[in-house]
Amino acid sequence: MTTWSFAAVPLWAAILPAAAYLLAVAGLHLRRRPAVVAGSSDLLLLAAGTAGLAVAGPLALLQPVVGGTVWAALMLLLATGLLFAALLLAARPRLVVYNITLEQLRPVVAEIVAALDPTARWAGETVALPGRGIQVHLDGRGGMRSVSVVALGSRTSAEGWGEFSRRLRQAIRGLRVRPSPWAAVFGCGGCGLLAAAAILACLPAGRDPAAPAPSSPPPASGARHAPAGRSVAA
Repeated sequence: MTTWSFAAVPLWAAILPAAAYLLAVAGLHLRRRPAVVAGSSDLLLLAAGTAGLAVAGPLALLQPVVGGTVWAALMLLLATGLLFAALLLAARPRLVVYNITLEQLRPVVAEIVAALDPTARWAGETVALPGRGIQVHLDGRGGMRSVSVVALGSRTSAEGWGEFSRRLRQAIRGLRVRPSPWAAVFGCGGCGLLAAAAILACLPAGRDPAAPAPSSPPPASGARHAPAGRSVAA
């Protein structure tokens, strides 16, 4: 039966998705307008960015338990995908706004909320819209210049959340912001990983330590060996 191991994935190939993810985030922080990404899309991008490292790391460690066949590898990948899908379905509806601070986003959300439901009530960074059947919480990430807009409550109205999301996207398009300094951090991280992947890809493959050492060629037929020592006459 055909065998295949996750350990066969070269390290440079496992690094490339993470480098691409960091460069993509750097591009979002370089924009003059904030970027709104759906929570599910944000998680999918993160999963894609870490997929190579997951294959070369945890999945490669787990493969000896399930076997080294191609079907065992496919089943392990399928189980990982199903686990991620379950986490994705269990996550609360949310939007991630890149390259914006909580202080910049809160007035925009307050204006949208007032237009959607005049009876809306604020409590800290959470606002309840009883007329729309949703509660929205603004979760700032400190100095990272990104804010998560999360829907709270177990009975969030899909229609109310969809209308709120649509209006927030429209309002964000009219904002102008400066590029975030985090763009340089993510960009340097992505370029560093790309450089590391290029170096690893160009390195010659090492010889397998378990392989037998190459045998030396037999001496020529006419070769003569020097005597180890002189005999002493009796």
